[in-house]
Amino acid sequence: MRFDDRRAAGRRLARRLDVLRGQDVVVLGLPRGGVPVAYEVAQALDAPLDVLVVRKLGVPWQPELGFGAVGENGVRVLNENAVDDTRPSPAEQAAVERTEQAEVGRRVRRYRAGRPRVPVAGRTVVVVDDGLATGATAEAACRIVRGQGAARIVLAVPVGPASTVERLHEVADRVVCLRSVQYLGSVGAWYEDFTQTTDAEVIALLTRSARPASAPRAPVGPHPPPSREVEVPAAGVSLAASLTLPDSARAVVAFAHGSGSSRYSPRNRYVAATLNRSGLATLLLDLLTEEEEADRSNVFDVLLLARRLHAASVWLRHRTALPVAYFGASTGAAAALEAASAHGADIRAIVSRGGRPDLATPAALAQVKAPTLFIVGSRDSRVLSLNRLAADRMHCEHGLSVVPGATHLFTEPDALAIVAELARDWFTAHVASPEAHVPPRRSA
Repeated sequence: MRFDDRRAAGRRLARRLDVLRGQDVVVLGLPRGGVPVAYEVAQALDAPLDVLVVRKLGVPWQPELGFGAVGENGVRVLNENAVDDTRPSPAEQAAVERTEQAEVGRRVRRYRAGRPRVPVAGRTVVVVDDGLATGATAEAACRIVRGQGAARIVLAVPVGPASTVERLHEVADRVVCLRSVQYLGSVGAWYEDFTQTTDAEVIALLTRSARPASAPRAPVGPHPPPSREVEVPAAGVSLAASLTLPDSARAVVAFAHGSGSSRYSPRNRYVAATLNRSGLATLLLDLLTEEEEADRSNVFDVLLLARRLHAASVWLRHRTALPVAYFGASTGAAAALEAASAHGADIRAIVSRGGRPDLATPAALAQVKAPTLFIVGSRDSRVLSLNRLAADRMHCEHGLSVVPGATHLFTEPDALAIVAELARDWFTAHVASPEAHVPPRRSA
């Protein structure tokens, strides 16, 4: 199997990575050749694209053969087997390293042109190259990203030797290789067109993929209180979560993420910060464990998600003595509706952002008692129709707010700010009004 060119390889690689769509993902391409591949992956996953500059340390008399790699932040990786086989002297190794480290600095300045690095801390990072040989550059890249605080690292390449792929599992949480071969020859041999990628092409792709709306502006107002990482027991598993408790909180909102997203979702964290500034506590939790996330079917197991969300709300009441509300996105909205319909659930309000209420059972929709607000983008036509049909099945107080010009992920300027304000106003009116009687809050 040969690839037409790097862009075609990227599109094929993106199909294998589709499970990550909707999660809090950053795609990093290794310049130069890895960037066209990474561009296609980032476009398919609707994720931000950046470069991660790593340079191979080539054997002086055979530059294509690497004995190691250097990268940003002074990272240095040696391939001891290659050093033993080729035996470059310490002076030769040092000379190559000085040259390549200088080139790392030059490329960083040229490619970013003063733009800040896309933050990776707490996020899933997909490291992409056009192929593997010794794997030294890929290993260096993964070590850099790990040092920057990435929550999960996925190394994705079109082709590479099976032995190298296996070894790189030591530095990446997951390795995706479309063509794992016993004998590689060279990476270029697996492409019909392996024309060298230029700096100008790299810069053009980075410029084209820049999405200023993907990182919403922070809400104006006082800083929210700090969050603390907690473990929430739920039906035999322990779920990772971030709990934020303002001193004067009168209610707590549990976030049910959807489509494989996590508590690090920048969109839900943005909404949560708005709620925190309004005196609402928030719990952003992962409804699936890391192992369960690997099976895409679990993302759509709404009843499983609902059981865990219900267990989390019971834990929240015991921990905080506050009334509980739900904020659900995508499949998480269906889980929130199912959980709120359970006998004795006592959920005070629900807000759905771009939700899939059609995945909840008709019986659950009819049994929900909590005032429910559906928020959908006007350009998300299919989901808008599904929300209207779901609303027609509900007997409780409910509303449908359509955000003009917004698509499913609300990446348009100010769209997410509107979502946050609508959610804040709904929760404030239904669970945090001054008239509501709330018992004293226990210490967290």
